Amino acid sequence: MTPPIQLLSTDFDGTFHTDFESPPVPVELQELIGQWQRQGMLWVINTGRDLTSLMEGMARARLSIQPDFVVVVEREIYRHRNHRYESDEDWNRPCTARHAELFARTEKLLRQLRDAIEKHHSAETYADAWSPLCVIAGNNAEADAIQERVLEFLKAEPELIWVRNDIYARLSNADYNKGTAMTELGRRIGTGAEGILAAGDHWNDLPMLMKSRAAWLVAPSNAIDAVRERIATEGGYQSQAPAGRGLLDGLKTLFKNH
Repeated sequence: MTPPIQLLSTDFDGTFHTDFESPPVPVELQELIGQWQRQGMLWVINTGRDLTSLMEGMARARLSIQPDFVVVVEREIYRHRNHRYESDEDWNRPCTARHAELFARTEKLLRQLRDAIEKHHSAETYADAWSPLCVIAGNNAEADAIQERVLEFLKAEPELIWVRNDIYARLSNADYNKGTAMTELGRRIGTGAEGILAAGDHWNDLPMLMKSRAAWLVAPSNAIDAVRERIATEGGYQSQAPAGRGLLDGLKTLFKNH
């Protein structure tokens, strides 16, 4: 039997998995994805977590299935092979180089941005291996205010984007995000948007939640307003169930004959 799609791209936290449910991922959802994988569908977990954090989260969830790919920190691709996830250097090497060049070229602007955030907000700022400026806001209201300020700054450098998930945010190159990584995976397996389903719930999922990248779109009931609006505009499926149960509802509703 042929699966209804060729590539399933799911966010992890709040879409596929949640710590507030027991089990964290519905057993029926795991069974359905596993069935479609055996029929030839490929599955990618598309997350803002880094690889170590994602592996830990997957292990704690005691999954009965494994994604064929993972996209971590919203941009790096890894493929499951020989019981481990191997870096896709054809994508990750230029991704790393492009970010290094961009961050070096915009160093002055980034210093000014950091100074402005620290002057006007109480949020914590730091650098990590993926971004010279990361922010943890105290709450979503502060994160909204910071985002508004950052977007005004970034008008001067459109190649820089602000990648946010809840109260956490980092900078990235506009050419590398959940959407572009998903589209690249689709290209490699020989499908365009017509063979892809994308599911997400937060700001950093927006680049993959569009019909030009995925013909099928799903959001759980816990999705933020910006995602709900996108799903409505793009004609996707908004579930009334949260997290993994919402994803399962979306898959069963959209593909009820499979």
